[in-house]
Amino acid sequence: MASCYRRLTVDPVLPNIPVQPPKLKPTVKIPVFPLVPYNNQLLGGIALQSRKYWRVEAVGPVGRSKGGDGAKKTEARPGPCSYSVGDRTAEVGRRERNREVEMVVAAAVTVLLGVGNRVLYKLALIPLKHYPFFLAQLATFGYVLVYFSILYLRYRAGIVTDEMLAMPKAPFLAVGLLEALAAVTGMAAGAILSGASIPILSQTFLVWQILLSIIFLGRRYRVNQLLGCFLVVVGVIITVASGSSSGHSLKEAGIFWSLLMIVSFLLQAADTVLKEVIFLDAAQRLKGGSVDLFVVNSSGSAFQALFICLLLPFLSKLWGIPFSQLPNYLKDGAACFLNISGTLSSGCDGAPLLPLLFVIVNMGFNISLLHLLKISSAVVSSLASTFSVPISVYVFTLPLPYLGVPSSLPTGFVAGAIILVMGLLIYAWSPSGSTSALPSPSPSPSPSPSPSG
Repeated sequence: MASCYRRLTVDPVLPNIPVQPPKLKPTVKIPVFPLVPYNNQLLGGIALQSRKYWRVEAVGPVGRSKGGDGAKKTEARPGPCSYSVGDRTAEVGRRERNREVEMVVAAAVTVLLGVGNRVLYKLALIPLKHYPFFLAQLATFGYVLVYFSILYLRYRAGIVTDEMLAMPKAPFLAVGLLEALAAVTGMAAGAILSGASIPILSQTFLVWQILLSIIFLGRRYRVNQLLGCFLVVVGVIITVASGSSSGHSLKEAGIFWSLLMIVSFLLQAADTVLKEVIFLDAAQRLKGGSVDLFVVNSSGSAFQALFICLLLPFLSKLWGIPFSQLPNYLKDGAACFLNISGTLSSGCDGAPLLPLLFVIVNMGFNISLLHLLKISSAVVSSLASTFSVPISVYVFTLPLPYLGVPSSLPTGFVAGAIILVMGLLIYAWSPSGSTSALPSPSPSPSPSPSPSG
């Protein structure tokens, strides 16, 4: 009787080991029986004429050798469900770096658009030098049309959801009211104060933002961040005020108008902090989601336009335009803006290109500023906007079209710029052992119309 055997292994690769003839062991003889179906009905079986018997020998897995001869170590391999804490730490680190890169890029774009906004506003007023109030209203009401058009397209594309549109409207109404009141008080004070004193007073905007974020957001700032903000303010004041008679202009204007301008910047700071509250509240209402920028922009601009309409009699008086003559004034401003040939358009060279460029860049600046506020904070967005001031001062010293002879660089420009950059670096510096972000509690803002929400 012949006997056969097979050596079975569970390892996918057969080791290179010499095979020795196995010693004969007692074998298990497996006879071949006819097949019996499950219904117990006998069928003709298949008779195998071979007289061979099979011996099945199971052999354990053979590990790959590591090291010396005869080593039986098995190489450890991670299972399909293996988990590494280091992988999660690396993933968190990558996300944090991506967030920091996004903030830096957004801040740089905001600075560039801020410079373009300041320069183009000066250029836009060259053809519309007699119609600055028309330019302000064109921007206010033009933004409503453009923002809602973009909002509609984003809604059709599925980016804006019904849940976003169903958010409470009271905070947006407060945003519009604050922006309208800030515009009114700023126009009233700006009509009396000199141009050199306004950039100095505008530095209170950053101070108000820090105070309001501490009060209403519960945010806490490190010493280096407070010192950095202080140096930024000092640097801007030195850059703008050096070589000018701003101090004398403030004394001549009187304390009331200076305080009124400071109140205007307080209202603007409250507006930005309230928008930050809206984003935080939306993250809770949308269960971790985020409200689209154009929902905030469109709603805020619509309410601002509404309040501006209600305040038009007062605003026209501030600009020295009798309310009864306001329709004719707006008509003449539109003719100058379109640069229609005629007596009304004399001296409107550069229109409508320069005003349109200003409106487009100003819109992009507002969107970029709100995006930076959304991914960082109101203070960071304010620092980016502030950094554009000295750059704008330098740009005005270049030979720009329509401006004639360039202005000279202020005597303290370099010193002020160095202090400002030092302040930004100190603010961004994170001491060892601390995080770069400010620790702040998770606020639970209510949809109240006040910033304290």
